[in-house]
Amino acid sequence: MKLSLRFVLFTFALTLCCLAAEKFSYPKPPSTKQTDDYFGTKVPDPFRPLEDLDAPATRKWIEQENKITFDYLAQIPERQRINQRLTALWNYEKFGIPYHEGNNYFFSKNSGLQNQSVLYVASALPGEPRALIDPNTLSADGTVALSGTAVAQTGKLLAYGLATAGSDWQEWKVRDISSAKDLSDDLKWIKFSGASWDHEGAGFFYSRYDTPNGEELKRTNYFHKVYYHKVGTPQEQDPLVYERKDHKDWLFDTSVTDDGQYLIINVSQGTDPKNRIFYKDLHQSGAKVVELLNKQDAAYNFIDNDGPVFWFKTDLNAPRGRIVAIDVREPVAVKELVPESPDKLEHVTAVGDRFVADYLKDAHSVVQLFELNGKPAGEIPLSGLGTAGGFSGKRHDTETFYSFVSFTEPPTIYRHDFKTGTSTPLFRPKVDFNSDGFTTEQAFYQSKDGTRVPMFITYRKGMEKNGSNPTLLSGYGGFDISNVPNFSPANAAWLQMGGIYVVANLRGGGEYGEDWHLAGTKLRKQNVFDDFISAAEWLIANKYTSTPKLAIIGRSNGGLLVGAALTQRPDLWGATLPGVGVMDMLRFQKFTIGWAWASDYGSSENGDEFKAIYKYSPLHNIKPGTKYPPTLVTTADHDDRVFPAHSFKFAAALQQAQKGDAPVLIRIETRAGHGAGKPTAKVIEDVTDEWAFLVKNLGMKSDL
Repeated sequence: MKLSLRFVLFTFALTLCCLAAEKFSYPKPPSTKQTDDYFGTKVPDPFRPLEDLDAPATRKWIEQENKITFDYLAQIPERQRINQRLTALWNYEKFGIPYHEGNNYFFSKNSGLQNQSVLYVASALPGEPRALIDPNTLSADGTVALSGTAVAQTGKLLAYGLATAGSDWQEWKVRDISSAKDLSDDLKWIKFSGASWDHEGAGFFYSRYDTPNGEELKRTNYFHKVYYHKVGTPQEQDPLVYERKDHKDWLFDTSVTDDGQYLIINVSQGTDPKNRIFYKDLHQSGAKVVELLNKQDAAYNFIDNDGPVFWFKTDLNAPRGRIVAIDVREPVAVKELVPESPDKLEHVTAVGDRFVADYLKDAHSVVQLFELNGKPAGEIPLSGLGTAGGFSGKRHDTETFYSFVSFTEPPTIYRHDFKTGTSTPLFRPKVDFNSDGFTTEQAFYQSKDGTRVPMFITYRKGMEKNGSNPTLLSGYGGFDISNVPNFSPANAAWLQMGGIYVVANLRGGGEYGEDWHLAGTKLRKQNVFDDFISAAEWLIANKYTSTPKLAIIGRSNGGLLVGAALTQRPDLWGATLPGVGVMDMLRFQKFTIGWAWASDYGSSENGDEFKAIYKYSPLHNIKPGTKYPPTLVTTADHDDRVFPAHSFKFAAALQQAQKGDAPVLIRIETRAGHGAGKPTAKVIEDVTDEWAFLVKNLGMKSDL
């Protein structure tokens, strides 16, 4: 026994020695002496050639980087067990929220490990549904995704969008619901748009760009236009309904009111929550588009209408939201129906002859009911700290459907009966995860400037606060998006591995209304990073974890967050996982829809905003000779939202600057985009590699 123990200890010490001595020979990226002048500040951009995604030098670099990364990951012993556990956790039935149209109910369902969810139709719920669209049959690798659906009010036809390899570009088709067969309709070059059927089911409205002249994954997207498609006609015959040649950056989203009388045109500029509302009377031949709310002075979300009276959720003079009525015959008058509350009004529908108002109370859902005159009418009780969603339907419906989800419970679908005021479970998934063994608490901490910030902390019951717990801190903090409780098989596996999962509700998000959002934008963007760093410091101070055991993760704007936190406080993290991040803050507006983010970020083309951006831009704050923590950058070569060169340039610069022995790797997915519609198999592979990277670099003893 003693000899065996000595041998084990010797082997363990030898392994640690080898890990410490591990060196990486990173591939040499294509480079240039490019330098840009921003208001007198000279900024080198040596890895500009990586912006040419199809150049032979870039493709070679991608291949070499992936080889290093996958060779490294393949040597982690726990990787296979992590993959097996993730596969088991993902293998449960997942249901979408049903909705009713015509004589049928529609909902999505994934049997467990299907790459894409299937759209089903049924005459009753529960009942015997039949598959209406199965995207899994459209490609061998599962990379064709159902990106949108719209059922005509007649219940006879379905318009649906398809996206390939994660692209934002969509192709729309029309399917006969009774036969489940496609008609001849084929619409292309649609982006950032759904479909809105007219009342008769003869056709639908949609928005698109002009056909791109090459570089569709890179070039900027301007001049959105609204068209009408009549079923059975070729797309080139679709009449133009609305465009604005004087505003290339306006985006149009349309909806037809349930009574069929009005086309509502939501006009937005980029990602700014403030918008405009225009409408067109469809019952008047030749009617022009009316600019009802054209000041872009607040956010207006159309709820429903009672003839010429339109109902809106708005933050006009109410940063946390209220419900108002506007009579289009007297558009200057705004009548308040439901006043602003201390809680954030997140979403409102008009169904069951009342308003269903979903509020956020410290970032978790509370659902209140109001009569159509604004009088309180009770609430829909929820169980614990979680997120409710759905509540769709028409005003006179007697039922609605919603989901409720928490960090430890997957979404359960409920049917709410307005006649009885009761909610009953319709679909309750069975997942291989004992939620009773885990708990979620909400903590509040002070950021650098004293702002009170909430965060959710989920962990195994009985955990000791001894500073040695592997912890994964996540955040977003942008674009008025609320970071609310949600269930993920990936996070369930992390919890089973003995980890703590933390979500920080940073400024820049929408958790507390527009003031909270604005406090993390443009010249105030640093507040977001301060909130995130303060969350980490609080977790360490309160013995949940310590630096060697603390990892951070974020995607997209959250990838920017991780990149900024990494470069500002490299000493604070045990590992970092920046995913599809916006890393080059001086050039983000030059690619695809990047220009639209200037409402949150500002722009390097503005002198004052350039100064603020340059101070935190992850790419430009990498310092040579710094010991950076273990980092796994993830992106996809088909990402046409956050251009993958952001991650390419960031990884190349970080590898070049790294002084320590910690790995700086980049995992570049092929045949995938920003994340939406990614096949289940690819998602599991992604998470497997991320969790394996953390197991190795946080020194975890996995409980799997």
